[in-house]
Amino acid sequence: MAEVKCLLAEAADISRHEPAIITADRRLLYHEFEERVLFATVHLRAAGVGRGARVAIWLENDWRHLVLLPALMRIGAVAAPVNMRWPEKLIVEQLSRIGCTFVIADSAPAIGGIRNLRPDELLAFSNELPERHVRMDLKQPAAIVFTSGSSGTPHAALLSYGNLYYSALGSNQNLRLASHDRWLLTLPLYHVGGLGILFRCMHAGAAVAVPSAGESIEVAQGRFRSTHLSLVATQLYRLLRNEKLPDSFACVKAVLLGGSAASSALLAAARQRHLPVFSSYGLTEMASQVATMRPDSPPEKRETSGRLLRNRDLIIADDGEILVCGDTLFLGYVGPEGVRDARDKNGWFHTGDIGSLDAEGYLTVRGRKDFMFISGGENIHPEGIEDAIARLGGIEQSLVVPVADPEFGSRPAAFLRADGALPSAKTLAARLGEWLPKFKIPVAYFPWPEEFSGHLKPDRLRAADIAAQKMRAA
Repeated sequence: MAEVKCLLAEAADISRHEPAIITADRRLLYHEFEERVLFATVHLRAAGVGRGARVAIWLENDWRHLVLLPALMRIGAVAAPVNMRWPEKLIVEQLSRIGCTFVIADSAPAIGGIRNLRPDELLAFSNELPERHVRMDLKQPAAIVFTSGSSGTPHAALLSYGNLYYSALGSNQNLRLASHDRWLLTLPLYHVGGLGILFRCMHAGAAVAVPSAGESIEVAQGRFRSTHLSLVATQLYRLLRNEKLPDSFACVKAVLLGGSAASSALLAAARQRHLPVFSSYGLTEMASQVATMRPDSPPEKRETSGRLLRNRDLIIADDGEILVCGDTLFLGYVGPEGVRDARDKNGWFHTGDIGSLDAEGYLTVRGRKDFMFISGGENIHPEGIEDAIARLGGIEQSLVVPVADPEFGSRPAAFLRADGALPSAKTLAARLGEWLPKFKIPVAYFPWPEEFSGHLKPDRLRAADIAAQKMRAA
């Protein structure tokens, strides 16, 4: 059984008096962070939570959530952070589906067979403390993270402690993180990108800076003066709308950009504002990053997703699909029937993403295999049209989907979220004609659906259904 020393225990030894968690009104040093975790393990065991138990965490990003995650892993339980943006009915359905027996929440509906635990009671002081010098089994199931893909039904990806450990190791070897650094928690902890921030900081003895609920990135950065940020393209776009970034951004050493491929226009705008943006490619099933731009990458590689990180493997299949494996590859998908292995017979996970590797090993992601559609015999990847829309300026977010067409089979249509009023369809078509061939120009433009607000990766299948309804009604 392969084991490593618990990342938190090691950080508490090496960075004992360095900040571990910083909020607007709280500052936990690493030895205090671990002490809180030990208190929680005592109360969790007393409540009947044991090895292998699946425990949902129904909390927003806060210091309690950050303490409870490693506490559950210390006792061998599996943490399942809840997507707080989901409707309550969907949350209940998914927790039942993955076999949760406990839910940690300030307030949650009664769910048959699931016991509610109060976070403040779990974090209370305890005179009893277990052995702190623990070792962790790398194969131990540690977290269930629901994917936010486009299939409609969420997939529950089971990550091991080793997956999260090696994910942090490879990331920190690429983008240096030290005990005096701070990483702003700009992503939710139910997202693998948020979970990755915690593990990277524990690996390096760095601090997680936690914004207050509803606090903007600009205000949070002014408060904490973080050295590292994780952003998705929409967050970066909104940040760059500021005519002048606050002086607090001068101390930023790295902006890790993930979630989806960023447009070349967005990356160029970030460079013009002197933001040290590092594009990446990752997925929940690989515990976050697979490939990331490096500090020494040449300028001509800036439009790629960088090179493969340590402890990961990647190949491009004959049809262009990206296949991955390695120490960060998840254990499988959790469902009522158990854990389903998602690897092929050779051990590779098929991502559904289309990409290419150049001679120097830099990865370019070209779109989704399952999002591609054919229009008049031409293959269309929606992401390419979305990239062109981003070049126009004033469009905060776009999503392109196919709509049925009697002549061409399918044509593209676009949902747009703009800073102000949307330009006319005629204006948009004319401007996109500067970047796209005619068959790629959307035949219809719709305002952004309210139900997609707050989603990192909106559901393309649902968007296609909405577009079809609108086209029939037109």
